[in-house]
Amino acid sequence: MLMAGFDSLLWLLLNLVMLVLAVVALVMAAMAREDAYRAADKQTKIFWLILLGVTVAVNLFLQMLFLQIAGLIATIVFLVDVRPALQQVSGGRGRRGGSSSDGPYGPYNGGR
Repeated sequence: MLMAGFDSLLWLLLNLVMLVLAVVALVMAAMAREDAYRAADKQTKIFWLILLGVTVAVNLFLQMLFLQIAGLIATIVFLVDVRPALQQVSGGRGRRGGSSSDGPYGPYNGGR
């Protein structure tokens, strides 16, 4: 009986993680400019919004494992491939600013 409770808790946490990832990816996709998708040579903004929106809906309402895994794959593709390409096209680091000579601890200017 204890294992059944642990399994259901683990399943609930897994569903929650997949939902949060999908919502975060959907918000990031919505915030990016439409022309950045074309410049990065990726699918359109509408495509990603629909795909990630369906993923959020599946995670919220259907909870069918096969569809959730397909949505998780789409979410990971967006976060790992599309979003970095959009950031590169849109000016690099996003809101943090900085220049191309910035290192991990601040600007690198050769000690000047």
